[in-house]
Amino acid sequence: MNEFYLLLVINIISASIAIGSYTKTLKYIEDHIKRLEDKQDKHNCLIERMVAVEQSTKSAHHRIDELLS
Repeated sequence: MNEFYLLLVINIISASIAIGSYTKTLKYIEDHIKRLEDKQDKHNCLIERMVAVEQSTKSAHHRIDELLS
C-alpha cells in the first residue's frame, strides 16, 4: 500500500513539472509572437509612409513637369 502512495506522489510531481514546463514554454512562445507582431506593425507603418512619400513625389514630379512645359 505504501508503494501505491509513493507512486501516486511521484506521478503527481511529474505531472506538475510537465504542466509547469508546458505553461512556461507557452508563455515564451506568446511573448515571441508578440515581439514579432510589434516588428510587423512597425514594418507595415513604414510601408504606409513610403506609399505616401511615393505619391507625394509623383505629384511633385507632375507639378515640376507642368512648370517646365
